[in-house]
Amino acid sequence: MPEASTYYGYGDDIMKRDFTQTPYDLNCPDPKDRLESLRACMRGVIGGRIDKPQKGIDVNNHIHTTFSFSPYSPTLAVWKAYMAGLQTAGIMDHDSIAGAREFIEAGRIVGMATTIGVECRVDFSDTPLSGRSINNPDQRSIAYVALHGIPHTQIDRVQEYFVPYTKARHDRNRLMVSRLNSIVSPLGISLDYDEDVLPISESARGGSVTERHILYALSCKLVQKYGKGSALVDAVKGQLGIEIRPKIEAFLLDEYNPHYEYDLLGVLKSDLVASFYVDATDECPKVHDIVELSREVGAILAYAYLGDVGESVTGDKKTQKFEDDYIEELFEVIKDLGFNAVTYMPTRNSPDQLRTVKSLCERHELFQISGEDINSPRQPFVCEALRNPEFHNLIDSTWALIGHELSATEDLSQGMFSPQTVQRWPSLKERIKIFKAIGLEADRD
Repeated sequence: MPEASTYYGYGDDIMKRDFTQTPYDLNCPDPKDRLESLRACMRGVIGGRIDKPQKGIDVNNHIHTTFSFSPYSPTLAVWKAYMAGLQTAGIMDHDSIAGAREFIEAGRIVGMATTIGVECRVDFSDTPLSGRSINNPDQRSIAYVALHGIPHTQIDRVQEYFVPYTKARHDRNRLMVSRLNSIVSPLGISLDYDEDVLPISESARGGSVTERHILYALSCKLVQKYGKGSALVDAVKGQLGIEIRPKIEAFLLDEYNPHYEYDLLGVLKSDLVASFYVDATDECPKVHDIVELSREVGAILAYAYLGDVGESVTGDKKTQKFEDDYIEELFEVIKDLGFNAVTYMPTRNSPDQLRTVKSLCERHELFQISGEDINSPRQPFVCEALRNPEFHNLIDSTWALIGHELSATEDLSQGMFSPQTVQRWPSLKERIKIFKAIGLEADRD
C-alpha cells in the first residue's frame, strides 16, 4: 500500500507530478508545509518560472479534499483550481469543515476568491419523503445536503457539531469493513480499519472517513496481490463477479495508468457497495436539526439535486431513478422545511433535467448553486457546461455566495438569508444582485 506519511495514501507519484511544473509538494502531510510550498509556487509564477494561467469565467463550489476523500489536500485543490483558470473555488467535504482554514489561506496566497462548506447525509424519515429513494444511491429516506457559505467565525461550531456523527461513522465503517472482508476472503485479502483505512484519511486532523476510503484501501490491496493488468481484471470479474465497462477495463489493463487505484475504486463502488453497506442511521442528523444548525451559523442550506442517473460521470453510479418522478413534491417539501437553495451539477444532468430544476428554483425562490463534485484525478476542475449562457446565473450566484460569506463573517445578521436581510430585500433576485456586487468588489480589492 502507498506510504500514508508521504501522500496520505492517495495514489502514486502522479499526484506529485501532474499538479504543476515544479518539484514543490502541495500534498505533503503537514498543512503548514503545504502552504509554504504554495507560496514557493506563487513565487515561481511571479518570477515567470511557472506559466500564469489564463482566467476565464469558470467557478466551482464543490471540491472535495483529503479531509473527506480526494487526491488533493486543501492546498493542492486550490492550486489545481488556480492552474485550471477558475475565478473561484469552494471546499466541500463530508461531515467535516476541518480543511476550511487551510483552503481559505491557500486562496489568499494565489489571489483566488473561495467559499467554504460541508456536505452531509440527513434523515428525511419524518417528512413526506420518508421511504423514497431521494438522492442517495445506497439508502432510502436519506439525502445529501450541503451547507454553503459558512461564515468563518462559525467553523469551529460546525466542526464540533459533526463530532458525534463522525464517531458513529467510524463505528459503521468498522462493521462495513468486517462485511467486506467476508466478501473478499476467497481472494486471500483482508482489510484492517486501523492499519489500512485510517492512515489514508485526515481523520487525525478532523477529517471524515467514507466508503471511498474503504474501497481505495481494497484497491491498493488488490494491486498488491495481483499487480496492474489482466490478472487483476480477471480476479475482479471472475472471483468477485463484477462487470467492468469496456472503457474502464481498458484503463485497468494499462499497467502504466497513473490513476489506476482510482479507476479500480470506481468499479468497486459501482458494484460492491450494496453487498457490504450498513445503513447510515446514527451518523445522519435529522433534516430539521440541519435546518436549525444552518440558521444558527448563518450558512446557506442547499438540497443536492442528483436526478435520474444514466451514464455516470464518475463511473461509480449505476443507472438508477431518483427524484425526477416526484420532483414537484420534492421542491415543495424542501421549501417548507426551510432550505435556502438547491445545488446541482450541469455535467451530470440532461438539458431537460437542468431546465426543470432551474424553473422550480425560480418558482420557489430557491438560490441556485453549482459545483462539480471533485474527488477523482480524472475529473476536470472546469465545468464547461457553465459556459452556456443559459446557466450564467450559476456564475452570478457564486459571486453572491462569496458576498454572503464575507458579509456573514463580519456579522451574521448581514448574511443573504438572515431575517434582517430578507426583511430589507424580500426579493431573492434583488439580494443576489446586491451580494454579487459585494463579492466582486472584495475580489477586486
